[in-house]
Amino acid sequence: MLTTDFVAGSPNWIDLGSPDVAASAAFYTALFGWEFQDGGPEAGGYGFFFFGGKTVGAAGRLTEEGAAPSWTVYFNTPDADDTAKAVEAAGGTVRIAPSDVFTEGRFAGFTDPGGAQFAVWQPGDTKGLGAVGGPNTLAWTELYTSDAAAAKRFYADVFGWSVTDNDMGGGMVYTTVRAAGGDENPDQGGIMQISPEMAAGGTTPRWGIYFEVPDADAIVAKAREGGGTVLMGPETMPGVGRMAHLLDPHGAPFAVIASENPA
Repeated sequence: MLTTDFVAGSPNWIDLGSPDVAASAAFYTALFGWEFQDGGPEAGGYGFFFFGGKTVGAAGRLTEEGAAPSWTVYFNTPDADDTAKAVEAAGGTVRIAPSDVFTEGRFAGFTDPGGAQFAVWQPGDTKGLGAVGGPNTLAWTELYTSDAAAAKRFYADVFGWSVTDNDMGGGMVYTTVRAAGGDENPDQGGIMQISPEMAAGGTTPRWGIYFEVPDADAIVAKAREGGGTVLMGPETMPGVGRMAHLLDPHGAPFAVIASENPA
């Protein structure tokens, strides 16, 4: 699972791009018991989600032309400019050139060769999220891709990740990934090949996020009440936990999991 020991290549930030930040904040605060704090005029509408006094995410207005509401995963980097060069060398695209966020850090946005978008955060005054892995916080990241083999090569080249392929039966392989350092760092996410069935259901290449929750069924019911849509579940995966995939009221996908062995 995730930790706040943000080694290079590990997830250290998430934020939501929304057409209506206030409405999105109302949905997620009701769903997870978070608090939302607007960053003020100088932040351009960007604000922060807190749980138990710790930062667990952020939200801002959609700024890229044609962008759809979505959560973005940021990975820790010691040098955003070097990572941008590595992304291009590995066949990816730089969507947002590296730039400073006051003294908080430096970020950049990319698209991998398969079309999935992600970002990096080079810590300054802000090292990353204040809490992960616990109740109502980020617990897992997952890449849906049309070419898992190419994705594994790309992210290994960019971040130095190590990967483990797990036979799930029925011809399905689920790849777990770790930041550089192998067994010294815990699994932080997965890579899943988009199956024909998933593609027919509308799944496209993207990074997804899971929030750990005490009760997946209760969260699904609350999400429906708040205007969200249930795409899948809740269903139980033996040895893993009970999970569900949802869309928020603006169509941003996310997932929740009540792990069998939460952190």
